Amino acid sequence: MDLDCAKPFEAQVEAITAQPRLVPAGTVGAEPYSYYSSADGRVSYLITRPGSPAHPAIMIQRAEGGVHTDGCAYGSKAGYDELYAYLESLKTWTRKGADAP
Repeated sequence: MDLDCAKPFEAQVEAITAQPRLVPAGTVGAEPYSYYSSADGRVSYLITRPGSPAHPAIMIQRAEGGVHTDGCAYGSKAGYDELYAYLESLKTWTRKGADAP
């Protein structure tokens, strides 16, 4: 499902979460976001919760020929831009551990 930023935040969240075969990842730690992914892993949604500087906002990432991020900023544009930059930075993140050079 594509995002329609003309729809109100609550209506958009309802439409996203009502999709069949959508896997809720719930919340991660204390982060003020809820995550949902398609069963095939090709589409993921991040929905902000109160406490997020970007709230209310919805992000979508599509994995096709790379990962592409888009979204709807209903609240703070600066908070949304910060969240977008954070998600984009994760694309180049690699784990450094005992087996890393």
